Amino acid sequence: MTKSSGIDRRRLITGITGLAGIGALGGASTASSAADKPAPGAKAEVTGVPANGRAYERKPLRSDVISVAAVQSRVRSVNGQTPAPGIRANLAHMVELIDKVQDFGGAKDLLCFHEFPLQGWNTWSRKELERIAITIPGPETEVLSAKARQYNCYIQFGSYAVDKDWPGHILSVTSIIGPQGQIVARDWKARNIVGVFPGFELLTTTVYNVLDRFVEMYGVDAVIPVHRTDIGNLAVSSTQLEPELFRAMALKGAELVLRTATGSFNAEDVRMTSMYNQIYSVIVNNAVSPDNPGFLDDPGGGAGGTEIHGPKGESLAKANGKAEQEVVARLPLAAYRRTHQIPNFHPALYMPVFERYQPRQTPGLFNKYLPTDLKDAARFLDEKNTWR
Repeated sequence: MTKSSGIDRRRLITGITGLAGIGALGGASTASSAADKPAPGAKAEVTGVPANGRAYERKPLRSDVISVAAVQSRVRSVNGQTPAPGIRANLAHMVELIDKVQDFGGAKDLLCFHEFPLQGWNTWSRKELERIAITIPGPETEVLSAKARQYNCYIQFGSYAVDKDWPGHILSVTSIIGPQGQIVARDWKARNIVGVFPGFELLTTTVYNVLDRFVEMYGVDAVIPVHRTDIGNLAVSSTQLEPELFRAMALKGAELVLRTATGSFNAEDVRMTSMYNQIYSVIVNNAVSPDNPGFLDDPGGGAGGTEIHGPKGESLAKANGKAEQEVVARLPLAAYRRTHQIPNFHPALYMPVFERYQPRQTPGLFNKYLPTDLKDAARFLDEKNTWR
């Protein structure tokens, strides 16, 4: 392994004890599966939306009931100049939590973490984020792959990432690692919120920021991916308050939508997503986080609220406070599949309106310019605001 982005990757792994069996980078444990993003140049059409809404595509389940643990853990931002020690510590904490969750209360098929358990969040510049971001697959996912194989489970988490096919871009990615250690998903965030933060905007590249190029490279089907696994049809997102996105996932056969947050989220948005689309939803937020540089332990009161919802919008399990904890639910997916159908949607009513709608910012803006920091992102996106 070599040093990359200012992080000594070998020291990162060897600094964590008791993780035997980690394969070499690029080995079978982290090889991308067919469910991962298509190779550059792929031109696949949209798939998975059935003509018969009861006959959506799926794989056989490993068991009739799937056990899911949403792990509400701390967030702790790393040093933007020397991130390696912080990433090592955060990765070690994730591993410790995985062991604790799997060792108590029976085996879990799926463990879900929040948006940034490895790196945290702070007002970093692009240069700092280039040092902080990981590669997927990479040494960090090798460690998590070893735990997925050990416990025969899926592990989902968010992170900042870089991709050699997108030089200069910083991605906000939600990944799923499968029980053989394979990368099942490494899905980009669909879009960032705009106009919420005082004086700045997010600078991570989303699908919407580079939409035309993204489709050219990976095909339109990769814009809203659904991953068909033996624990159900999974879709992931760190996007909030975008009901059309989750409706599209459900139309493509998503049964579990795994959502991440850091800082806060809208609980009703998650609940109504389940109810409107008759799907399961998992939302994982961070716990109260002492010693998080630059922040109070519970900044703005936004910690906690991790929850798992059923297809009627009912709460199946919810965090009982803001401390670190697991939120566990057993999902009867075999019984669910016997009656489930994709949403009974009526696009003929809505498409004329959608087709005339003009968004505040057009897609593809980050193909033209990459903001250097959060304030520069605010300046650039404000200049491109078509609603002024």
